Amino acid sequence: MKVEVSMPKWGLTMEEGTLTNWLVQEGAQVKEGDILAEIETDKILNQLECPADGVMTKILVPGGSEAVAVGTVLCEIETD
Repeated sequence: MKVEVSMPKWGLTMEEGTLTNWLVQEGAQVKEGDILAEIETDKILNQLECPADGVMTKILVPGGSEAVAVGTVLCEIETD
């Protein structure tokens, strides 16, 4: 099953963030709770956690992307 990981909303006023870098590459095995990427907002640097066990199959938003809207699908994970 494919799981889409979206830009989360951290805080009431957050509308977008900068995906500073990916810590996991396509094809990598991931586990629930692993840190996938770092996302910077105007207030803090956050870590994006993996929601499920599986394989990172596709990165849709490259590292260094600025002004990524909340809800944008960032990557896809294929679960067992």
